Amino acid sequence: QVQLVESGGGLVQPGGSLRLSCVASGFTFSNYSMRWYRQAPGKERELVAHISVDGSNTDYADSVKGRFTFSRDNAKNTMYLQMNKIKPEDTAVYYCYVPRFGSWGQGTQVTVSS
Repeated sequence: QVQLVESGGGLVQPGGSLRLSCVASGFTFSNYSMRWYRQAPGKERELVAHISVDGSNTDYADSVKGRFTFSRDNAKNTMYLQMNKIKPEDTAVYYCYVPRFGSWGQGTQVTVSS
């Protein structure tokens, strides 16, 4: 059974940093590409970033490019989203997603406010 568990969200001031984590289980994590999505209040869920199976290739939404870094540790079955220079418009629930199985985590809330 595929399971994805996010953590690391919280309240952060504009310009601050957060690191989100997602621990995967129930499948061979190192064999699959992974994604982060987010959903802001009243908006549709949007793709934030994508990472290849070995972490060598990443793609980012234009809105986060240069500020967010997606990485993975296949030995720990864990992926990370380092969020820097956070903006109020980054406020959303952040989800990890494995495209191969169409499975989502429960999400972690990030709120940006002064």
